[in-house]
Amino acid sequence: MRVLAAPNAYKHALSAARAAAAMRRGILKSLPSARVDLLPLSDGGPGFLECLRAARGGRIFESEVLGPLTRPARARWLLTRDGVAVVESAQAVGLELVPRGQEDAPAAHSYGLGQLLRSAREKGCREALLGLGGSACSDGGTGMARALGWRFLDRRGLPLALGGGDLDRLHRALPPRRPALEGMRLTALVDVDNPLHGPRGAAMVFSPQKGAGPAEALRLEKGLRRLARLCGPGPASRPGAGAAGGLGFGVLAFLGGSLAPGAQTLLERTGFGKKLEACGLVLSGEGSLDRQSLSGKLPIQVALRAKRAGKPCVLLVGRADATLPWSRYGVTQVRKLQKQGMSLEQSLRLTVRRLEEECRLVARDYL
Repeated sequence: MRVLAAPNAYKHALSAARAAAAMRRGILKSLPSARVDLLPLSDGGPGFLECLRAARGGRIFESEVLGPLTRPARARWLLTRDGVAVVESAQAVGLELVPRGQEDAPAAHSYGLGQLLRSAREKGCREALLGLGGSACSDGGTGMARALGWRFLDRRGLPLALGGGDLDRLHRALPPRRPALEGMRLTALVDVDNPLHGPRGAAMVFSPQKGAGPAEALRLEKGLRRLARLCGPGPASRPGAGAAGGLGFGVLAFLGGSLAPGAQTLLERTGFGKKLEACGLVLSGEGSLDRQSLSGKLPIQVALRAKRAGKPCVLLVGRADATLPWSRYGVTQVRKLQKQGMSLEQSLRLTVRRLEEECRLVARDYL
């Protein structure tokens, strides 16, 4: 029997690569003769770089950039064998770069991501894939744009502070005389379909996860609305504009790039289709399975493709909303790693052990 282990990362617990390896160990405990193909995946967030490196090969470069709270950070990007720059926003502006308890949603910015993109262009890259997800910022991509020559000024003509907290004072946005990424085709992969602002926008939905209280979220929302009025209401309403604190909007409005659904694009670029044809069972999963998962998240995209191919698909997740009809989306079974009475901290600590055990039981039941 051949099994395909194609998980996303389990946030704060496991990378996609470590999760796939744990799945294989669990399967082999019940069925040592099984062949388990590992395909760690990402829909644009943390792990995006390693996912494409494993699938397509290439050379890793490293640059020193300004992290989301202006501390120096070492960020990596990949140049694939066919000349495509693969840039992961979380490398430069990720929430994981901010120490626990020091989150500052209004001050966090995306300047380092602009520096990383500039590094790729200076190496001569003419095509770039940018994975958006896991960011600490809510600045609409203005920090990224500033690193590439844009200026954002208040009524007195003075530069705004970096971060989304000052955007409610924005009066003018001035482009550079010559685009810093001229000649580069940029596609940003998004893992959500949220617009820039509004009830489902970057500030109201995602900034609380980055440390924003209610008043700070409203302040960030006001700033993003002002940014959209001055720089482009059209891009602001596009699905995915609110991804990664509004970096999706920034790619459209400031860099002339395009947006694409992260999960679907990655499945196409990693050879998922061929591996799916060869297997008899698909395993996938991530930390949480809820209503947001239906907005293009990776495990559901894996399950939908498995359904079309007539293959059973089991999702192993930390937590799951039992009220949603997952079978309608191709999910054969949902297995939860966080058991009743287990705290979130316990669940995160035991993710590897629980993942192996559940996969052992999956092998027993299905194989």
